[in-house]
Amino acid sequence: MKFSHFMAVSAMTLALPASAGYVWGAKSVNSNALRQAVTLEGVRSHQAALQSIADANDGDRASGSPGFDASVAYVKSTLEAAGYNVMVQPFKFPFFQELTPATFAQTAPGAVGYVYNTDFATLDYSGSDDVTALVQQVNDNVLPPTTTPTSTAGCETADFNGFVPGSIALIQRGTCSHAQKVANAATAGAAAAIIFNEGNPGDLERNDLFFGTLNAPAAIPAISVSFELGSTLANTAGLQAHIVTNTLSEIRNTANVIANTAGGRSDRVVVVGAHLDSVPGAAGINDNGSGTAGILEIAVQMAKLKIKPVNKVRFAFWGAEEVGLLGSTHYVSLLSKKQIQRIALNLNFDMIGSPNFGRFVYDGDGSDTGTAGPNGSANIESVFNRYFAKQKLTVKATAFDGRSDYGPFIDVGIPAGGLFTGAEDIKTAEEAALFGGTAGEAFDPCYHQACDTYVNNSDEGLDQMSDAAADAVLQFAMTRSSVRGTSKANDRAVTRVSAKSLPFKGSHLQK
Repeated sequence: MKFSHFMAVSAMTLALPASAGYVWGAKSVNSNALRQAVTLEGVRSHQAALQSIADANDGDRASGSPGFDASVAYVKSTLEAAGYNVMVQPFKFPFFQELTPATFAQTAPGAVGYVYNTDFATLDYSGSDDVTALVQQVNDNVLPPTTTPTSTAGCETADFNGFVPGSIALIQRGTCSHAQKVANAATAGAAAAIIFNEGNPGDLERNDLFFGTLNAPAAIPAISVSFELGSTLANTAGLQAHIVTNTLSEIRNTANVIANTAGGRSDRVVVVGAHLDSVPGAAGINDNGSGTAGILEIAVQMAKLKIKPVNKVRFAFWGAEEVGLLGSTHYVSLLSKKQIQRIALNLNFDMIGSPNFGRFVYDGDGSDTGTAGPNGSANIESVFNRYFAKQKLTVKATAFDGRSDYGPFIDVGIPAGGLFTGAEDIKTAEEAALFGGTAGEAFDPCYHQACDTYVNNSDEGLDQMSDAAADAVLQFAMTRSSVRGTSKANDRAVTRVSAKSLPFKGSHLQK
């Protein structure tokens, strides 16, 4: 690219990290022509198009919205104009949006108001209603709680024996899902549900206010509270409460967009992915218009340069990532065992233009974070690290924990890797010394907010990461060697939480 590279000053970090020591038989390919073709201006032009789409659709490109459908049409038409045959892969997903903040108050005995997202939170996929009713405990609440999670409150229909229909169910968090508790409450005739944290001694996660999900649309309003507040409610005789939720919780249609290079070995497919959707109410130009624009421009320029890859390259633009990696999960779920074996690796680019950026490479070998990818992921990490070392740019490893669209691939044993420039985490003084920017501020101050627009960007970071992405795509497109190698490049097991228990805040998956 044409943008001048930032030169890191910490010489000790320029040495190749340990992951680069893994033996891999691939010969490096000169990526200069592709990197020169994939210009910053070209990448930004796609982001500008996505911003225009958002502007025409109430600032929104979330899956299930008209803005997302227009984003699909833009990516599809751009790829087709470059000569690709494009498949749009539709699927259904549970959509949730809280239209206005919920309210919760005690109305008797006495009046007590509670603060949204401080004292209580709306559970994702909560139903929508205005309810004033008596609050009734279910039968299996455990007060005081034990030292380990054991409460089965609300997990069985028998827990609602004697429950008065029309009441608000007060249920302790515990061993079964929030969804099961709320569904049983609705079946018992509850008008709403309050799930309070379990309160296990010494475990803050089981005591504080928590943000949870029901995973699918619920029939009644459902909120969460801390253990302290929940136990207070449980011990208040004659308690009556007022709960108001205003939500959209329904099944909607969305899609993935997939395009293959015309040539290349179909038994050695390189899947290059980025999620196309934003969170509701945001244009999502960094998250993830940056990754989308980067790989879209790489695809366009590979076609213009008439690159004939040794291995087939599959460009994938995922839907519904922001609600739990649903697009990539859907794609992988439809693959046969043979098709899985034919995918050599997955490269994932999710947020590569953060305004206060860092240069983070997924820790494929687990040497820095303790969480490794499947065999071959170390070699993917080493390709990125070698590239940045040649450019005299420092990098840091980021946890390979499955919190983006590579997660479903590593779950079935496909090697993966990718790049990341940071989200809501605060940049440290050490990181500011390595990457520049401002210590004490978020890598992306507009993460999951309406201000994630075209101006929420670092040209320098986006340029550097798009270059690195182009280099890696070409290396793996042209290699005749196996990414997995002939020996165990990594025998560490993949360790990550399941998709249903990934970290959410509100309805949004946290990076």
